[in-house]
Amino acid sequence: MSDPLQGPAQTGIAVEESSLDPGLADEVAAQPGGEGIRRCFACGTCTAGCPVRRFNERFNPRRIIRMVLLGMREQVLGEPFVWLCASCFTCQERCPQGVRISDLMRALKNLALRRGNMPEGIPMQARLLAEKGTLYPLDEFDNKKRVKAGLPALPEEKAVVGPLLKELEEVMGGKGGSHSD
Repeated sequence: MSDPLQGPAQTGIAVEESSLDPGLADEVAAQPGGEGIRRCFACGTCTAGCPVRRFNERFNPRRIIRMVLLGMREQVLGEPFVWLCASCFTCQERCPQGVRISDLMRALKNLALRRGNMPEGIPMQARLLAEKGTLYPLDEFDNKKRVKAGLPALPEEKAVVGPLLKELEEVMGGKGGSHSD
């Protein structure tokens, strides 16, 4: 599989114009957080300050934005790199155009999720929320440790997350498991 974050010079694969979706940028701009995508003039300030980029050169917010503007739907929403954004807001705070890049990445994650593109851990987390009401279910042992440390015990019962989980299941097309009340 080709790496969509590598340009043609690195991969030897050119993007075919016929594969581009001119409606992708409008679709992203219509999402909460995606409104300012067309203000980006590709200065690269976002990428220069990105802490994820320091450790993973494959993640490049400027390139991702450019790919969206070009209409590279499959390469953006079908690949795992949109999930690498740490949502630290460094890019957003530095952008001279005021593009809310962290919010934009969240919008891309939402669009990718609707396509079923998500990290493997997301369905497992949804199941834990459905079954336990939390990602870290407390038990009697945990509360004994808390009380011994002088902290109050926390409720062990399942939180009410049913409406949120129902929406999540609809978005994930049943990939997140089922919940029971």
